[in-house]
Amino acid sequence: MSNNMIVGYIFITVGAIFDFFGCMGLVRLPNVYNRLQAATKCVTLGTIFILAGTAIVTADPAISIKAGLCAVFVLITSPTGAHALARGAYLSGVKLWEKSVVDKFKERAEEIKSQRGEAR
Repeated sequence: MSNNMIVGYIFITVGAIFDFFGCMGLVRLPNVYNRLQAATKCVTLGTIFILAGTAIVTADPAISIKAGLCAVFVLITSPTGAHALARGAYLSGVKLWEKSVVDKFKERAEEIKSQRGEAR
């Protein structure tokens, strides 16, 4: 086995570990906002590691380009989607965890809700 394959398999293993911890966060964390953070950070990084490992192991330029494009797509869309879900959940009234300390979006959310009320 060549050094490139070993490095590729290490990347794939690290990615699978990140994905596993992201899935654990989805199950174990207390509210939607913490779960979104776990899903976004861990699963995005894990998926990118798996795609990079696949590109390294295969050494096929076509597969490497496709894996790179998919990694860029995941890197852009996953945090954007999680942000939109968190913002929508907050604006629709999903409460923060009772032990949350800071709510920096509260004032902006009230401003958004008042603007929506004026527009209707």
